[in-house]
Amino acid sequence: MKQASKPDITPIISLGGLTPEVFLRDYWQKKPLLIRGAIPDFQGLLTPEALQKLSYQDDAESRLVTRKDGHWKLKHGPFAPRDFSKLHQQNWSLLVQDINHFLPSARNLLSRFRFIPHARLDDLMVSFAPEGGGIGPHFDSYDVFLLQGLGSRRWQISAQRDDEFIPNLPLRILKNFKPEQEWILNAGDMLYLPPHYAHNGIALDDCMTYSIGFRAPSHQELITQFLVYLQDNLKADGRYTDPDLKAQIHPAEISSEMHEQVNTILKKISWNQQNIEDFLGCYLSEPKPHVFFDQPDELLDSATFLHKSEESGIELNLKTRILASTGKIFINGEICKVDPIAYLELINLANNYELAPSDLSSHTRNILYKWYASGYLTLKKNSS
Repeated sequence: MKQASKPDITPIISLGGLTPEVFLRDYWQKKPLLIRGAIPDFQGLLTPEALQKLSYQDDAESRLVTRKDGHWKLKHGPFAPRDFSKLHQQNWSLLVQDINHFLPSARNLLSRFRFIPHARLDDLMVSFAPEGGGIGPHFDSYDVFLLQGLGSRRWQISAQRDDEFIPNLPLRILKNFKPEQEWILNAGDMLYLPPHYAHNGIALDDCMTYSIGFRAPSHQELITQFLVYLQDNLKADGRYTDPDLKAQIHPAEISSEMHEQVNTILKKISWNQQNIEDFLGCYLSEPKPHVFFDQPDELLDSATFLHKSEESGIELNLKTRILASTGKIFINGEICKVDPIAYLELINLANNYELAPSDLSSHTRNILYKWYASGYLTLKKNSS
């Protein structure tokens, strides 16, 4: 039987001489780590001008943070050139989420962190700020690697428990930030911070920072979304009845009999391990609300697509999220049940975001064509 290739989780980014196992054991969700030269000579993936142009797009999540005379303002994109022509004599920062949806090089950068499971990965955010720019001292509720590109940034961090924010601001800025350590990060340097570690970044010149963020849903969010999943997938027969209904002294009063019957009905709500596994796969692979997929401009028929894929291979759309669990593939919020041989092939696709011609087989032809027609994947662009 065809074997799934075991992905290499050795990072192609320096962890300061640590192995992934040691980093995860001693630092992950425990304490910060400063790494000098994580990617030597790293100058970034795009220019400030290119980042600004991305913020003009409707499908790019972007924010503009400004501070003038101590007053903070927050504006959400999409932006236009005029938004940046008014920024004289004030500190400002532009932040654009999901850069990995637009640049293959950004997805390649995220692949350097493959020692963290894909299910935990969120996105690559890039921020630009001129000298003095920043978004103030704050907490993040998730793990983050802060990789410095263009320019330099001073980072101040604190393990403080005081989480009081300045009131009446559009940003959650800490009121009593007390830095305990600080460093200047230059191109290629990286700082890892666990969740809820206070930090403040200040640009020392024209500065771009690449933030690799990880998903950490709250318990409330998981419970709420699981209930939504059950609502869409749970089937319960029957209807409320009361053939022995009696007149009440107070017609506005809900009777104990109704309470008891509804209590019995609600006990039909139940779930098993398979429900949890399916929910988690769909939930974690669900695209963000602003993400949409389009069919190819010139849709190839099945035979032509399969012929070309056997010549060039295939690769996932940059926006596609794909995960695997217990013999199922979850792609962009959908469940795909496959046979064991197809599963081995498709988990390679999920691991590596692409399949070479030699990795394709007849077991996945129909599935891959369906995903191609939905815009989830395409023929490799770098092949003839």
